[in-house]
Amino acid sequence: MGSMFEPLPAANYRKPLGIRFIEHIKQKTLSYKTYQAIVLIVTFCAYASYHATRKTTSVVKSALDPESDVSLKFSPWWRKNLGRPGPLGSGWAPFDRSDGTSLLGEIDVAFLGVYSIGMYFSGHLGDRLNLRILLTVGMVGTGLFTAMYGVGYWANIHMFSYFLIDQMLAGLFQSTGWPSVVAVVGNWFGKSNRGLIMGIWNAHTSVGNIVGSLVASALLAYGWGWSFVVPGLMIAFVGLVVFLILPVSPESVGTVAEEDQLHSPKKYREGVTEPLLQSDTEDHKIAVGFIEAWKIPGVAPFALCLFFAKLVAYTFLYWLPFYISHTAIEGKYLSNATAGNLSTIFDVGGVVGGILAGHISDHLNARAITAASFMYCAIPALFFYRSYGSVSLPVNMLLMFITGVFVNGPYALITTAVSADLGTHSSLKGNSKALATVTAIIDGTGSVGAAIGPLLTGYISAKSWSAVFTMLMASALVAGLLLTRLVVAEVAAKIAEASRQGGPTSVSPPQPEV
Repeated sequence: MGSMFEPLPAANYRKPLGIRFIEHIKQKTLSYKTYQAIVLIVTFCAYASYHATRKTTSVVKSALDPESDVSLKFSPWWRKNLGRPGPLGSGWAPFDRSDGTSLLGEIDVAFLGVYSIGMYFSGHLGDRLNLRILLTVGMVGTGLFTAMYGVGYWANIHMFSYFLIDQMLAGLFQSTGWPSVVAVVGNWFGKSNRGLIMGIWNAHTSVGNIVGSLVASALLAYGWGWSFVVPGLMIAFVGLVVFLILPVSPESVGTVAEEDQLHSPKKYREGVTEPLLQSDTEDHKIAVGFIEAWKIPGVAPFALCLFFAKLVAYTFLYWLPFYISHTAIEGKYLSNATAGNLSTIFDVGGVVGGILAGHISDHLNARAITAASFMYCAIPALFFYRSYGSVSLPVNMLLMFITGVFVNGPYALITTAVSADLGTHSSLKGNSKALATVTAIIDGTGSVGAAIGPLLTGYISAKSWSAVFTMLMASALVAGLLLTRLVVAEVAAKIAEASRQGGPTSVSPPQPEV
């Protein structure tokens, strides 16, 4: 047993150049806690930069398509936009036409469609390749194609196909991010307090959205191209930092998990409740296949739940600034830059929601109950924001914050703590090579919903924003209902536990179900 905590032979690992430089300066090897801090900070910055580049498109939408009272008429893009650009209005052709809103929606769905498909492949690769290299390539590629979208401003490009293909390639590189960062964090942290730790860590999503909104809004005055180029350069720089210092696992840098990480406490009731939180420590090196990962208990219902949860969350991500600038608040319309800045309140609520959902799920030891409860609470939050958000600016901000809490809370919980729990599930018998694949399955399925939501919004919004919010409320309801079986199992386990605690202490706990 003592040999488990001895340093691994030098031949088994090669530390990143930045880690070796830090250790050379300090004249000693880094502690396990220091490595954990580095992992949290670097992966936080990495995925925040991913979302910063993703958020810019929603801020720039109002500059590309400034009309507020257009009527939506469907016309396939290939009939109108592969030839000469149409007449240039106050926006940017071809998005300044009557169908500009639907064209922007089609770009969103192209990006997210490729992103969701690429996610499955990225997760498969992530369990087989060096995650540090995969993440670096994804970030630099994302930066390149984000900047190329902005280059269209100076190159005076008005071909819809240019923007469409660029965003599809950006989506492909973006898909490498989430499976990689979750797998790295999962490699370094056990299940103890995982919900709270990952809830705090998952604030990178909202922080990235806030930074992206503020940067893009500030640069709009200098030309919308800068709103893409600067975030593109930012993510490429962070990608180089990832390459230099990110330790992907304890084994990769010659250290091992501390004892409390290896043997985090387990409760016998986990076997009879929704089986997420058991894990072993033996590391098998054979990666789990795609079909086998789908068969892990809990993966399918949480993946389908995330489909509808991300449909709601990404509709806000891509359309909230546009909605704010096209909706009168106290009888006045806000400027594009002001709407972009105001939309960050939703992301601030998302930070609080992610942390709150993680803490509650840890305290209750019930992921499904927490996620479903938040989704049900999102329904009245959406209704009140649509109905009363126009009353005044303070009311709009308050309701937007509350909506962000309940919309982003379960989204954050499922994509972080739940994915990590399922990726180290007891049915895998200690095989840790499933984490990126499971993460990719759950978030990839969710990303399909993330693609559909903005697409439908592009068509529906020009006719009725109330219809858009009805769609979002229905999606939140379905997301909660999909977890019903797991919620019932968790409630039954809580009742059984309470009855056991009230009975004789000599009664042995039931054996976990197989």
